[in-house]
Parts: sequence; structure tokens; C-alpha cells
Amino acid sequence: MILGTSSPLTHNSPKEWAKKHKDLGLRAINFPLTVLDDEALIDEYAAEAKANDLVIAEVGVWRNPLDLDPLASEKAIFYTIGQLKLADRINARCCVNILGARGSRWDGAYKANFSSETWDLGVRTIQRIIDEANPKNTFFTIESMPWMYPTGPDEYLQLLEDVDRERFAVHLDIFNWMYSVKRYFNNEEFIDECFEKLGKHIKSCHLKDVKLQEEYTLNFKETYPGNGEINIKHLIDTALKYDSDMSFIIEHLNTDEEYLSSVEYIKKLMNS
Repeated sequence: MILGTSSPLTHNSPKEWAKKHKDLGLRAINFPLTVLDDEALIDEYAAEAKANDLVIAEVGVWRNPLDLDPLASEKAIFYTIGQLKLADRINARCCVNILGARGSRWDGAYKANFSSETWDLGVRTIQRIIDEANPKNTFFTIESMPWMYPTGPDEYLQLLEDVDRERFAVHLDIFNWMYSVKRYFNNEEFIDECFEKLGKHIKSCHLKDVKLQEEYTLNFKETYPGNGEINIKHLIDTALKYDSDMSFIIEHLNTDEEYLSSVEYIKKLMNS
């Protein structure tokens, strides 16, 4: 397992950034710069990562290429292509984005997210991004999501088939797919299903947890590792059967202290 956080951790230089991760035993990183940053600085961060044996797990995009506004959509696609080129340049395991939302919020839940037209547009958009970036050293991936395609392993398999590009792969956030009580209470079986179907395509995973709330009607809350019901040890053990160097990124916490607390929890969990 190669563990990291989505936080760059407080630092004043690329050298300090890399050393801090290495000293904490964190070998996976989210690259902290984007294609909009200075190229020399990008090269410096990438060089420090390599020198300290840090795996660049993910280059994030987090834009909406399916925006209803054609100009905004085009801008998002252009940025995504740039991020994929950056990921390829620095040998990241993957470049990751969402498929896209058909409403005002970039990652929002809308009925139109699930239309056949949206599926077809998403496929064409992914194909365009990969074809224009033409990556050789990395993969473009879509993060698994609860309220837009793909919402489960079968949909992701279909997406892989329809996109039909060698450099298209899987980013697995199993926690985002915990949107039913059946999956939640039987999460070990669902984890097994996801890896049986997608394991050979997965390039990076997120780590967090999910907790079912008592309020009606049905309310799942994302939370820090160990504060929910998902069998994280089973998730990691299963992933490592498919890739002994699978990267896991802890995300969506507020402070470096919270991230490091979760890092210690994961380390103890896996050594128990």
C-alpha cells in the first residue's frame, strides 16, 4: 500500500514538501500544482518527488466538462487536457476528474445526469480529452460518484468499453458508491464485487468513511476513516491483491492535524 493525503501539508519549498511526506512515511502524493503554474516550479516539485521515492498518485482536475454553458464546458475540457498532459509529463499514476453534471453546480445531482444523451456526451468528451492529450505514461480516470455516471462497477465497465481507449482507466472511491443501505451494510461483498470487475483497471483509490445517520429519509454522511461502518482494512487488503503498489489518498478533511491523525489510524489498522 502506498498511502497519502489530499493535503500538500504546510510547507515553504518543494524540498520541504517532499521531506515532510517522506519523514511521515507517506509515499503517495496528490500533485500540488496545476498546468497553470510555472513550469520550472512544476519540474522542481516533480524532481523532489522522484528523489524522495514519492509516487504521484493523482493529478486532479475537478472541473465540469459537461457544463450546460458551451463556453464553460470548452474551458473545462481545455483545462482537463492540460492536466492530463501534466500528469503524463510527471509520470503520475492517473489524472482524475468527474464525468460531469448537467446543472448549475459543477458536481451536482440532476435528473439529466442520467440521460442517454449525457452518457453519450460523456463518452465523446473522454475520448476527445484522451485523444488530444495523447498520454503515454499515465491514465485518464473518472472518479466513481453517487449521483452521476458511473454509479457502480457495471456502469464503469460499460464506460470503459464505450470509451475504448487504452489510456482510460478507473479511479475508485468506494465510499462515493455507498448510497444504499444494501451496499452500506454489505460493504465487504460490494468491495469484492468492485475489485472482481474493475481491479485490473484501478489506478488510485480514495480513503475516508461513511456513516448512516438516524434522520429520515435516508442520509449517509461522509466522515473520517474509522468513524463509519466501511471495512477499510478489507478494502485495502482486497486492493493489494490486484496491485501491491495501489495508492490510497485520504481526502476531505480540514487540517493537516486531522489528516495525520487519519494516517496514524490507517497505519495501526493495517498492522493490527
